[in-house]
Amino acid sequence: MIQPTVGFIVYGVHKNGLKDPMGTPFIDNAIIERSKNALSAAGLKIVEHDVIVASKEEAKSALKALKSNDAVDAVILFSGTWVWAAHLVGAIRDFAASGKAVLLWAHDGSQGWRPVGGLVMHGGLLEIGVPHKFVYGSADDCATIEAIVSYSRAAHLKNILNMATVGVFGGRGMGQTCGASDPSQWMRMFGVDIDSRDTAQLIQTAERISPLKIFELEPRLNKLFGAPPEKSIVNEKSIRLYLALKQVVEAEKFDFYTIQSFPGLSDDYAATCFAQSMMLEDGHGTSTLGDLNTALTVFLLAKLSKEPVYYGDLQHINKRTKEIKIIGDGACPPSLAGKLGPAGFATHGIPTEGKAGGVSVKLICKVGEGVLARLGRVNGIFQMAITRCSIFEPPADQIDRRLNECGIPFWPHGFVTAHCDIDALIQNWTNEYACLGYGVDLYPALRDFCELTGIKPILL
Repeated sequence: MIQPTVGFIVYGVHKNGLKDPMGTPFIDNAIIERSKNALSAAGLKIVEHDVIVASKEEAKSALKALKSNDAVDAVILFSGTWVWAAHLVGAIRDFAASGKAVLLWAHDGSQGWRPVGGLVMHGGLLEIGVPHKFVYGSADDCATIEAIVSYSRAAHLKNILNMATVGVFGGRGMGQTCGASDPSQWMRMFGVDIDSRDTAQLIQTAERISPLKIFELEPRLNKLFGAPPEKSIVNEKSIRLYLALKQVVEAEKFDFYTIQSFPGLSDDYAATCFAQSMMLEDGHGTSTLGDLNTALTVFLLAKLSKEPVYYGDLQHINKRTKEIKIIGDGACPPSLAGKLGPAGFATHGIPTEGKAGGVSVKLICKVGEGVLARLGRVNGIFQMAITRCSIFEPPADQIDRRLNECGIPFWPHGFVTAHCDIDALIQNWTNEYACLGYGVDLYPALRDFCELTGIKPILL
C-alpha cells in the first residue's frame, strides 16, 4: 500500500507574529501544528518548509526545493492568512509544470482571515489555468482530511506511472477489441511505455526452473491452500510458469504487465490461471488476454488497497437485487478466500480455451467493502467506471446451488452488491471484466486520479 509524500507550505503576508487589532496573531501556529499532525496520522509523509511564504523570492525558493525533490508527489499550500496572490502564482505554475499536484487548504475559522487567503489563491490559479484542488475545512473534520489524503494518493499514483513500463506477453487474447491500446496515447497521458515480449521466453524460462525452486515454494502453498497441488506434469508446469513469470517480470523491470494466455500459452504449455493468481497475491498489477485497460485498473487498485485485487467476468447481474457474480476463469489471489469457500485447487477445465490444461484456483471471496472499477476507451477517449460495492458470502445452505448456477462451479466466485444504478453500470461498462478492490477509501482516490490524468470518471 502506498504512502504519498507531500510538501507543506504555509503562506500569508501577516506573519512573524503580526497581530490583528484585537491583539491576536493573524497566523495561528496551533492550527498549523494540528493540521500537519492530522495529515501525518492519516498516512501522509510530510516535507515541511520552515518559512511562511509571502514574497516572490520566498515562493520561488520553497517550490523549487519541492519540485526538485523526486520523493514529493504534491504540495499542500496552507492558507495562514490573506496573501498577495501574484507573489505566489508564478512559482506555483512552475511547480505544477513538473506534473506534481497542487492542493490549497483553507482551515475553517473566522480569526486570521484564512478563507480569504485560500479563495484569492484559488481564484488566481483558476484564472491562469493551473490545475489544483481547493479544500476548505478543519483538521478535526474527517471529510476534510479524507479529501486531502485521497488527492495526495492519486498524485502518488500519477507520479509512479510516469516513466513506468508495462509488459505485454504475447498478443491480443480471444479476439478482444476493448482491451487494445495505443502506445502513443499511453505515453502522452500517463508517461507509460508499452513493451512486448513473446511468450516463448516464458516457456523457455519455465523449463529452466530448478526442482529446488519448486520445492522451496511448498511452504507458501501450504499456508495459502493447506497443501500443494497433486504432483503431475501438468501441475508442475503451472508452478513452473508462475516462477518463470515472476522471474521475467522482475528481470525486465516491468512495473505491471498483461499476458495473452489464450491462444498461446494455454495450448502450448499450461493455462495461466495459477500463475496469475499467485502474481496477484504478490501484489503485481496484471491482466489476461492482452487487456491493458484492465491491467492498469488492477495496478491502481493494488497500489491503493491493503488487500490483493481480483479481476473476473461480470458473469451475472441481477438488476432487481443489484447482485453481481464475479467469476474469474480460474485466477484469483488465494488470500481473498472467505470462511465458506477456502482456497483450493481445481483444473482450468475448458479444453476449447487451452488444450494443455493446468491448475486453477477455487474459492469464494471474503466479506468486505470495496469498489468495482475498470478503465476503458470510448471512441479513443479514456474513461473509468467506478462504483462502491459490498462483498458478501451466500448462506451456507445455498453455496452449492449458487456455485452451480454458472456451470463452472470450481472457478473462483465473488458475490457482490453494487451500490449504484445497475442500468447505468451496464451502459457504461466497457468490458466483461470487473476489477474488485477492497477498501472504502479506494473510490475517492480513483476519482481524483481520473481528475489528475484527464480520464473521464463515470461515478456510479
